[in-house]
Amino acid sequence: MRVISGHLGWVRSIAVDPSNDGLQPELETIWDLATGTLKLSLTGHISSVRGLAVSSRHPYLFSCGEDKMIKCWDLEYNKVIRQYHGHLSGIYCMSLHPTLDVLVTGGRDATGRVWDIRTKNQIFALTGHQGTIADVKTQEADPQIITASSDSTIKLWDLAAGKATCTLTNHKKSVRALAINPNEYTFASASTDNIKQWKCPRGDFIQNLAGHNSIVNTLAINQDNVMFSGGDNGSMYFWDYKTGYNFQTAEAAAQPGSLDSENGVFCSTFDQTGLRLITGEGDKTIKIWKEDERATPETHPVNFKPEIVRPKY
Repeated sequence: MRVISGHLGWVRSIAVDPSNDGLQPELETIWDLATGTLKLSLTGHISSVRGLAVSSRHPYLFSCGEDKMIKCWDLEYNKVIRQYHGHLSGIYCMSLHPTLDVLVTGGRDATGRVWDIRTKNQIFALTGHQGTIADVKTQEADPQIITASSDSTIKLWDLAAGKATCTLTNHKKSVRALAINPNEYTFASASTDNIKQWKCPRGDFIQNLAGHNSIVNTLAINQDNVMFSGGDNGSMYFWDYKTGYNFQTAEAAAQPGSLDSENGVFCSTFDQTGLRLITGEGDKTIKIWKEDERATPETHPVNFKPEIVRPKY
């Protein structure tokens, strides 16, 4: 594990630059992922930064925060080139469409907004949630936009029409995190009650992943179907995505000088290879985790005993 310190506040958002080994956490800083050294600090937001997205098609970094501002940074010149205005309150999440020049944001005004990143125009306002939109994801296939809200619902959206095609109400508490599987046509959502898996495009329910008894702030899935969930109390769970088996748990230790209560995991992502996990935490650090090369079936035994689930008619 490598610990990167230097932030003066909680690390609430992380994005990995797909074009090089750059790491953009909390916007203020850009780090070299290989060496852990600081490459650049960017300033411009006047309040906490809550969302980051790095374009794989352009040299752009997008950021959003509690100051109601969305900024587009040119990473070749390291300056703001566009700003997007329209949110009425703090912005908590953002996602770039993988193939279109479209950015989707969501926040405390319970509205998702779809932006043309070149013209700065708002294409759609996605209304219907009754609470803060905590996470948003975009994908190439339908539904191209998925939002999760503190009103305990998930909505699937038709990007062409700007309307919701489906509302998933299975969660009983606030839904804080979403993750799209890179290998198959499914996604996962996390709440305090449990983690659920869904099938696209209609949002058919697949299974529950129970056991992470915490407020789950973040989910991440790599190409090997390993899913990570990070909790508000510093708990870290690793799941086999196919079976829903929790094969490993860990605890994020607060760094020296931090309170024990500051060990919450707020954001996570896998790097481009899927072999390293990067977490942003309440002790103001970024932690980079890699697989234990010395692990064997004897040191980490698998005790998988699936429950027999009888179909409900």
